[in-house]
Amino acid sequence: MTAPTHDWTIDQDWSAYTDAEHQVWTTLYDRQARLLPGRACDAFLDGLDKLNLHQGGIPDFARLNEDLGQLTGWSIVAVPGLVPDAVFFDHLAHRRFPAGRFIREAHQLDYLQEPDVFHDVFGHAPMLAEPVFADYMQAYGEGGLRAGRFAQLHHLARLYWHTVEFGLLETPAGLRIYGAGIVSSKKETLFSLEDPAPHRLGFNLERLMRTPYRIDDLQPTYFVIPSLDALLGATLQDFAPLYDRLADSTDIPIGVVLADDPKFAANRRELDGGESTSELSSRILTIEEDSNP
Repeated sequence: MTAPTHDWTIDQDWSAYTDAEHQVWTTLYDRQARLLPGRACDAFLDGLDKLNLHQGGIPDFARLNEDLGQLTGWSIVAVPGLVPDAVFFDHLAHRRFPAGRFIREAHQLDYLQEPDVFHDVFGHAPMLAEPVFADYMQAYGEGGLRAGRFAQLHHLARLYWHTVEFGLLETPAGLRIYGAGIVSSKKETLFSLEDPAPHRLGFNLERLMRTPYRIDDLQPTYFVIPSLDALLGATLQDFAPLYDRLADSTDIPIGVVLADDPKFAANRRELDGGESTSELSSRILTIEEDSNP
């Protein structure tokens, strides 16, 4: 593998992936493909179809970028792992999404703290094929380049986490997933929509940016946007007054619900055998056992 360049990009070196690594991708893809219809938003499912990410294991970024570039002008660039904030924001501002080249091992299917190529490509690329969300991601990158001088990167990181990674979308058919951290996770896909435990709160930009998040467990709170256009619109405003207010405010503890928070119930879904969402925890375990390779 080549050494990182000044922008931390490396050659994907697609031909170096092993059969075992390609099989991990296929296993992960197949089990999420069974779960996501009726749970992921239409934009994600449409993007998954347009990009055809199931062509024999881990996608070749060169081929993927031909399709993605024609759709929205975005591309995927390989990086060795997490990159510095300024590098990350610059990539997004120029419609490049940095994706880890490596893939988890077979015994790590259900959890990996550092994002790998499955999370980064399966989770993120389909939404980058949607024009409004593609504009949102570029606007976020441009905002990140400005946020440093306000000392507000920790607040801006929360916007990314609660939308790009773990966002839900309100639709006439019920809540749907668009966040990459959810669509790439079997357990979080079910938990975010159908378990009664987490809070699902209406999107409010300032409230969201006052809310910390967890990186080591299922999310206790998800924020629900009314539309992708609304998300983009909220991001295109001048954040300077918002940052001033945030500087004088306190965080809202994880899992706390305020009296004026709009609340959404878990999706009601009739599952195989007629069980209700109250029996979801046992069903998650069953699905885990059935889908293990």
